[in-house]
Formats: sequence, structure tokens, C-alpha cells
Amino acid sequence: MRYLLLFKPYAVLSDFADPEGRPTLADYVIAPGLEPAGRLDADSEGLLLLTDDGRLAHAFTDPSFKLPKTYFVQVERTPDAPALQKLRKGVLVKGKMTATAEVELLPAAPELPPRAAPVREHPTIPTAWLKIVLREGKKRQIRHMTAAVGYPTLRIVRVAIGPLTLRGLVPGQWRELTPDELTGLRRMLRV
Repeated sequence: MRYLLLFKPYAVLSDFADPEGRPTLADYVIAPGLEPAGRLDADSEGLLLLTDDGRLAHAFTDPSFKLPKTYFVQVERTPDAPALQKLRKGVLVKGKMTATAEVELLPAAPELPPRAAPVREHPTIPTAWLKIVLREGKKRQIRHMTAAVGYPTLRIVRVAIGPLTLRGLVPGQWRELTPDELTGLRRMLRV
């Protein structure tokens, strides 16, 4: 069995092939038989686990395990206290309430590599960074959540999933999980 961590770059699909010729994981990782355990949309960056261990991949993506996923999220303007509280308690997205989330307004931008394509910038509209920890993962959930409280998302970088982190990786780079990381992940998922 193999377990790789990849820092998925911006504008790369979480697949190994695309009939339209867009950038995919195959442009960064050549590892036959590996599949991503979970996804990030093309506009999002960050941590992906690639594996050929179907049992672990299933547990990794199963919402009943409530594996925490940590994101740094850049939004337009600085969210006020009521908006942050709504994000924490859950907001209505496509007719359903999101689960509670951990949401923190960061005092400064986190240390991240610059994005290949610059984030749109309006000199008159400030931006802020949030740290958001989710235990569910619906399609484009963070973008919908921040929009619902009036602060559109500009950039999303997933920096951790459970005990796994991006530490030491740059966009497009990957590495094998360490034995300690794999043990910690298995313990957390009970597999």
C-alpha cells in the first residue's frame, strides 16, 4: 500500500485525467493505482491524500468519522463578530444548514506560497484571512458559507486533514506519509 501527501496547486483538477486537457494530478504525480481520497475543487489549493488503500480512503472520506479539515481562507473585507458567529453555528446553504465549524479571524495573513494566478485584488476593498475547521465536506462549502454571511471567498488553502499537514511542501510537491503519520491517521480513523 502507498500513501502520498500532495500540495495540489491552484487550477489543477483532483483527477488523473481530463478530456478537456486541463491540468490534473498526473501532471505532478506518476503513481499508477493511486487515487485521491477526497477532492479539492480546481480553484482551491492544498493537501490531498493519494492512496491505493481503499479501506483507509473510504474511512478518510466518510463524514461519520468527522475527520477535521483545516483551511486558511482569504475573504473580501473583514468579517464582523456576528458573521463569524454565524459561520461557527452553521449557515443555510442550498436549503440545508451546515454543521458547526471552528472559525477564527487571523491577525495577519498566514505564511503561504504565492498563488500561480494572483488573487483578484481591489485596492479599495481590504481582505482578511480566516482559519476554518470543518468536520463535513460539501461541494464548494466554504465558498457558499462565506458568501452566505456577506464575505466572498478569494482563496482557499487546505493545510491539514486530521493529523496530516502541508508542512514542508510547496505547490505541486508530494511525499510519502511517515510511519508515525500513518499510525496516527489509522488510530484516528480506527482502521
